[in-house]
Amino acid sequence: MKILVTGAAGFIGSHVCERLLKQGHEVIGIDNFDTFYSLEIKEQNIQYLNTQSNFKLYRIDIRNVEALYEVFSNNQIQAIIHLAAKAGVRPSILQVHDYMEVNVLGLTNLLELCKTFQVMRFIFASSSSVYGNQRKTPFEETDDVSFPISPYAASKRSGELICYSYHHLHAIKIACMRLFTVYGPRQRPDLAIHKFIELAMRNEQIELYGIGDTMRDYTFVSDIVSGIEAITMQPDLEFEIFNLGNGNPISLVDMVRGLEVALDKKIPIKYIEKQAGDVDQTHASIQKAADYFGYKPQVSFEQGIKQFVDWYRK
Repeated sequence: MKILVTGAAGFIGSHVCERLLKQGHEVIGIDNFDTFYSLEIKEQNIQYLNTQSNFKLYRIDIRNVEALYEVFSNNQIQAIIHLAAKAGVRPSILQVHDYMEVNVLGLTNLLELCKTFQVMRFIFASSSSVYGNQRKTPFEETDDVSFPISPYAASKRSGELICYSYHHLHAIKIACMRLFTVYGPRQRPDLAIHKFIELAMRNEQIELYGIGDTMRDYTFVSDIVSGIEAITMQPDLEFEIFNLGNGNPISLVDMVRGLEVALDKKIPIKYIEKQAGDVDQTHASIQKAADYFGYKPQVSFEQGIKQFVDWYRK
């Protein structure tokens, strides 16, 4: 299959591209190499990809309709895995327009071109942040997600709604994946686990928001990639929303304790005020994904943290 992957040089995107290439697919990657974090990191992410004859990379922005049109014109794309986005809850509060342009308008550009070029399979990376601060756990795909508490979450929920309208109007087969706190090798340096390991290795203090009792459903990147791959290849897809998580939330304090075990060192902690836009907990029900395409996370938090630390040290 010839598959377009947006955000191909990013954390999850580069792993998805590798998996698809190793399975024999032809991959067309798009990435604008946003300066949200070091471009050198993204260049490292695609080192393997660039050695593969069945990989092609376009350094363009999904807001650029003309550039996207050229990509669609020159490649007989059969499916799209849309991972490109402005990421992060807190930055979205300060950069609302940028987030809406990329996450909503950029998505719409891609769907319009799917309509034009008859690309009938589209996989969209949404986020667990759409669930907001609801108290019911675990989060299920049928829960009311009408109350996003950050522009980032609002942009992702908007994306799901736009996806449904294109499915309804143009019969594009679409899956929206609500991803839950993905971690592992190549994780963005601004995210908690990566940032905490870096500070701990320098014997510096880390900062925890609130009292460290917030819960996150940490999910190892290889499990997320397996879910994305399975959804992409699912023959009877119409329109569906799936949680891709681990199903076992861990408190922030316990996450740090796990890092201490993996690093074999004590990490000094400073507690600071909770940040606006942060949700109190995430907890995925993964039953629907399990029933639909056999999704079953394989990597425990302890195993995942060990792999992350081993990668970081190398």
